Amino acid sequence: MRLGLRILVSLLTVGVVVAQAQQRPKIMGIAHVAYASHDIEASRAFYRDWLGLEEVNTWMNEGKLAFTFFKINDRQFVELTPEKEAGTDRFGDVSFETNDAEAMRRYLAAKGVAVPKEVTQGRIGNVAFKITDPAGHQVEFVQYMPQGKTVQDFGKHLGPDRISTHMTHTGLIVTDLEPEYRFYTQVLGFTETWRGSSDGKVLSWINLKMPDSTDYVEFMLYKEAPEPTKRGGAHHICLVVPSVPEAVAKLKTRPYTATYKHPLEDDHVGKNRKRQSNLFDPDGTRTELMEPTTIDGTVTPPSTAPWPPK
Repeated sequence: MRLGLRILVSLLTVGVVVAQAQQRPKIMGIAHVAYASHDIEASRAFYRDWLGLEEVNTWMNEGKLAFTFFKINDRQFVELTPEKEAGTDRFGDVSFETNDAEAMRRYLAAKGVAVPKEVTQGRIGNVAFKITDPAGHQVEFVQYMPQGKTVQDFGKHLGPDRISTHMTHTGLIVTDLEPEYRFYTQVLGFTETWRGSSDGKVLSWINLKMPDSTDYVEFMLYKEAPEPTKRGGAHHICLVVPSVPEAVAKLKTRPYTATYKHPLEDDHVGKNRKRQSNLFDPDGTRTELMEPTTIDGTVTPPSTAPWPPK
């Protein structure tokens, strides 16, 4: 009788552990998007002096800049690192905030995703780990720790010059849709909110919202990925602004504008019928300024165009 009871307790304990391992922790939004820069000083000027994002958590290694962050709000950043090799893709990784990094690591492992053996504590005090998604993108899950620099800086470095206070989405190049879509929806719990087509014939974009946030990723669909040096328009971030014309007018008052080599539009309307302005950093990486609603306030229907199989 006692042996049977011990076996029952053991089985119940194993069942609880397995259930806990398979329960997905929260995914609470985009934490940062990281890019490599050919000319780090020129890129710093773009994000800091023109977009008005205060620079925080700059880290030096043997007298050289290793990485630096530009603060959008208390929980969101753009990260820049010096390039390791010229002529390569500027995209480094996308980081999602989670409430429990270790539980997320165990959850993904239970789903068959290759994960590191443990989470690690970064230089600014947060814990995180990285995986590679089916499309080959580096994806980080980070947990902001109470003693970490991110939490300690809540309410700081939020200057009035910020062109935006929220990054709504980031774009990821996808050439093989099915495994990428399955990973984000079935494993991570994202839900599709919209899809669009640039020509009405072939699908171009799919928006997938995070389960515990209004933030989303935008799949930029290609039959073949662009050359590494021509991916900046697709691998992008989107900063929401109340009014694109007002945001562009503000940018025009800043000295950096005299060095900017691209057109500054304030009346472009995307296929989603939201007004936007596309800005490009010195490496050609796009920052999309976009209004939160459509030009007339009505919802834009999703495209019914197909995505041709490979």
